[in-house]
Amino acid sequence: MVSFPQREFLECILVIENSIMESRAISRYNRQSARKIRKILNKVRGFKVGNAISYLHFSPEKASVVIEKTIKSAVANLMQIEGNNDLDPDSIQIKEAYVNQGPVMKRFRAASMGRASKLRRPSSHLTIVLTTEQIKG
Repeated sequence: MVSFPQREFLECILVIENSIMESRAISRYNRQSARKIRKILNKVRGFKVGNAISYLHFSPEKASVVIEKTIKSAVANLMQIEGNNDLDPDSIQIKEAYVNQGPVMKRFRAASMGRASKLRRPSSHLTIVLTTEQIKG
């Protein structure tokens, strides 16, 4: 007689399913330096989505607009994956948030005595990862 695993054991494995969802949103070629965006991003990293959006909405910084739009896009991506729109914003948390340097546009401007001075117009790429998992910290 061949010994097979018990049926209850197999059903238990099927029931134990990981219901943690993650979503990502990337905003590329933002016309601001990564250093200035990182200053605001460090304040909201690890926040719940509702708290982060309310903080960014009333922040006077230019970078807060880009970060808020990217977080809202990541929430929309998470709802698309989940398939329903009844997610609580306080159950979603910012898992990762980082900004990288993008390409730099180099321009010249007329300076005194017939010279030219360099202008650097930096850009950056912003990435936000959200999760429904409760992060300790």
